[in-house]
Amino acid sequence: MIQFKPLALSDIDTIVDLMQQFYAIDNYPIDIEISKSLFKEFITDENLGKAWLILSENEIVGYVILTFVFSFEYQGKIAFLDELYLTEKARGKGIGSKTIAFILDESKKADLKLIYLEIENHNQNAQKLYLANGFELHNRKLMAYKTR
Repeated sequence: MIQFKPLALSDIDTIVDLMQQFYAIDNYPIDIEISKSLFKEFITDENLGKAWLILSENEIVGYVILTFVFSFEYQGKIAFLDELYLTEKARGKGIGSKTIAFILDESKKADLKLIYLEIENHNQNAQKLYLANGFELHNRKLMAYKTR
């Protein structure tokens, strides 16, 4: 049985440990103390988004984070599926698809107009998962500007 536990302050160490595993896949840098501080801010301000731990048979096997943005183009609140991570042993068991279905349901409850996400070009399994669950390749290019 798959469950989604809303992230609580008491879960910060757990999710940061999972985040370290996720970031290690692509050698992304992570500052543990900054991540913990960001989660404290994120959890205490529901306007920023929502996060859940993913459990299978009462064992934590991943996490998912939605962050919120307001868009005039899409006429309201949209979300960025900021992170979806499953531990290696949880992959290939349908948990990713169940997580996407959960996120889509939560998005309807929150009256979100659109969900954006980004994936690494090499992550073919993630691309297949999202395409199979109704996501489409966007005809725009994502660009970024770091202010610091």
